[in-house]
Amino acid sequence: MADDPPALVLRPLPEVVEELGSSATGLDDDQARARLSTYGPNELVTRAGPSLLASVGRQLTHPLALLLWVAAGLALATSAEVLGVAILAVIALNAGLAVLQERHAEHAVAALSAYLPPHAVVVRAGRPSTVEARTIVPGDVVVVEEGDAVCADARILQGAVEVDLSAVTGESVPVVRAAGSATELHRRVVDAPDVLLSGTTCTSGDCRAVVVATGMSTELGRIASLSGRTTQEPSPLELQVRRVAWLIAAVAVGVGIAFLPLGVMSGLSLADAAVFAIGLLVANVPEGLLPTITLALAAGVADLARQGGLVKRLSAVETLGSTDVICTDKTGTLTQNRMTLHSTWDASARRSPEPAVRSAMAHVLHACTSADLAAGTGDPTELALLETAARLVDSPLPTERRRATYHFDPRLRLMSVVVVDAHGVERILTKGAPEAVLARSTSAMAPDGTTSTLGPADRERLATRLEELAGRGLRLIACSWREVPVAATVPDRAELEHDLDLIGFVALTDPLRDAVPDAVAQAHAAGITVHVITGDSGGTAAAIATSAGIGGSDRPHVVPGPDLEDLDDEHLDDLLSGEAELVFARSSPEDKLRIAARLQAAGHVVAMTGDGVNDAPALRQADIGVAMGRAGTDVAREAATMVLTDDDFATIIRAVEAGRRVYDDVRKFIVYIFAHAVPEIVPFLVFALSGGAVPLGLTVVQILLIDLGTETLPALALGREAAEPGLMDRPPRPRSERIISRAMLVRAWAVLGLTSAALVLGGYLDVLMSAGWRPGDPTGPGSALHDDYLRATTMTFAGIVACQVGTALAARTERVSLLAIGPLTNRFLLLGIAFEIAVTAVAIYLPAAQEVFGTRPLHGSELALLGCFPVVVWLVDEGYRWARRARWARTGEVAG
Repeated sequence: MADDPPALVLRPLPEVVEELGSSATGLDDDQARARLSTYGPNELVTRAGPSLLASVGRQLTHPLALLLWVAAGLALATSAEVLGVAILAVIALNAGLAVLQERHAEHAVAALSAYLPPHAVVVRAGRPSTVEARTIVPGDVVVVEEGDAVCADARILQGAVEVDLSAVTGESVPVVRAAGSATELHRRVVDAPDVLLSGTTCTSGDCRAVVVATGMSTELGRIASLSGRTTQEPSPLELQVRRVAWLIAAVAVGVGIAFLPLGVMSGLSLADAAVFAIGLLVANVPEGLLPTITLALAAGVADLARQGGLVKRLSAVETLGSTDVICTDKTGTLTQNRMTLHSTWDASARRSPEPAVRSAMAHVLHACTSADLAAGTGDPTELALLETAARLVDSPLPTERRRATYHFDPRLRLMSVVVVDAHGVERILTKGAPEAVLARSTSAMAPDGTTSTLGPADRERLATRLEELAGRGLRLIACSWREVPVAATVPDRAELEHDLDLIGFVALTDPLRDAVPDAVAQAHAAGITVHVITGDSGGTAAAIATSAGIGGSDRPHVVPGPDLEDLDDEHLDDLLSGEAELVFARSSPEDKLRIAARLQAAGHVVAMTGDGVNDAPALRQADIGVAMGRAGTDVAREAATMVLTDDDFATIIRAVEAGRRVYDDVRKFIVYIFAHAVPEIVPFLVFALSGGAVPLGLTVVQILLIDLGTETLPALALGREAAEPGLMDRPPRPRSERIISRAMLVRAWAVLGLTSAALVLGGYLDVLMSAGWRPGDPTGPGSALHDDYLRATTMTFAGIVACQVGTALAARTERVSLLAIGPLTNRFLLLGIAFEIAVTAVAIYLPAAQEVFGTRPLHGSELALLGCFPVVVWLVDEGYRWARRARWARTGEVAG
């Protein structure tokens, strides 16, 4: 074949058949075998994800890990083997947690294969035969009947079918595809009226079609290719943590380079200078930061799961909080994805028909169907019509003998049955598309049940009313009937489906979810823009969007798929940059992908919802891909970052709120963790600046115990803080906003850190000097002051832990006073504080732990002094925040 499949499938059918070297009798077996070797099997190609080794390698070269590698190397080089091994264990722990976090299955392309049937019926050498679907080749003629899954892209040669395209295009109702219907050329495969697409399902009718594309050349394969090319970008939090890691690395290395020569010049030996350098590195690296963030995000994931949102990537929780644009599907997300009765209209276009009309309408809907309401089998629309029939009348409908059934014909857009009642009266009952039924009706039922002629004025009035109802997103079904003469044989349907008596119309709708309008209002209050991207028609989508509150009080601007294709990137950017919320109708997978990419290029954080195969590329491209758990396809669920178990748009807004809370809580425990770097560094600086005259007040092993043991649970508890008031009234933070601000560093280092350092250093020197120590006195092993020196370092260690308690209480709020929310309201934090006190007690009073950590029991007076540290730290920070609130009130600044 000279042309590529998309170009070929859109050419005039005779040219397509000639180009394929095919005919109505299909290929012979030799031709099929030859083409199979040329084009390959009719399968979708899967793409392998990153290997476990690559994931581990990426974590071991994280900036924080690199810094710890340096510290471990220095420790081993200076014969501090225990310290080196401990640091290596920290590296392994952080890497292991990170790899477990990101190793979730990515099977989007593999899941697409489930949409290809295992077998299909083809015409080979004029004879129908069943073959493996993977052996089908371009030029084959396939036979498609009701219930069949389409196995390749094809052009219909004869017949007509109604096809469910929802999995591939997002179209919510089946569409008609028929031979000879392509009266004009179309630019897009999904718009061609005689094209069958691989992965769709025939809901009624039968046809024969010539295959034009197989495997990865089909529309389904193209979607798989888009999914394979789309990569998952790092989340805002992942980017921020990386920047924070480089900041920490720069500070640690800078401090080490600056103070190492100073230590040597102050009279330290090379070994002491090396210990000093290691201490600065370890003290500057918050070893617990990555595991604490991981555990906090995991807690957020668990909270969201209880609310109906399953998150597959931990960092996605925070990304949700920074979302400022939601691109939502319509069917099943904004709506309930089930057809229900909206209203009934008589033949005069009056709502709420009289009893005679209602009874006749129920009669037609009850008898003219192929569905079974009791068994729940049949097309969803048919089942909805049967439910409507039961609601229209109070008494049971009569049981009649069905004499003939004319199944729904996609070309005629009608279904009819011939029934005989208990009195021997024979009638044809017909239902179908309003324009099709109206064209075959010559009379109309009056409100009292009598019949009147259907004149031109009546037809014009009905056409206007029907157009108005369709514009409101309603699906309309017309009902009609007439008595027919009793015949010995069942006549052709064309002999019966004419001169009908129009009864009225049933309007069905996929109703809006109850929680959606409030959720959209919440999104608007939070500064989030909501666009609708759907495969449905513009009128239907705009009607649903308007009822949901999307686009404000006016009907939202509708951008059809072909119009979107005509827009270059510059004009699309202008359209998306406006304040108006938009409805993109008849959208293709490329359209959704392009919209997400252009929004991201403009700096937006995009959440994209979807449920069909066609949504997979855009779900992977978006910052947050949100799939439907109930009505969604496996492909969409695999490609998405979050799955809604309740398929409810409102759950997305709850997830955004949870994400914002998690982001705030991450900032709180970053303040908490960073505050302890200062009291951990100060003992080393005093040691270096004094030239060793003041002994080292803290050991590296004790620092590791603080960073990995005592501070982790309180930090995690800060990740469970309730949201501060007004959380969803703030605008979304920009993608460029840094998680660590200058104000946070001032609070962590200058307020909490320096206060803690002053208290800890004071406690250390008080213990030493109370024992009779003076600067320069020996405190090493074998000296008279050695036990007192160990008790003093224990005081430093315990003092830092005591200051941690005060810092944890202070860090609970950023804007309001702790007294406003209650000091005891976070029970997780209280348990965390109890845990760190218990760990500290074990490290100080358990003999075995004393040998490991170099500690000694403290006296009662020293414990009493430690009890004051948390209160002092909290009071200093409370005063600082009070001053900030006063300044914000005076200047009108926003807290940050």
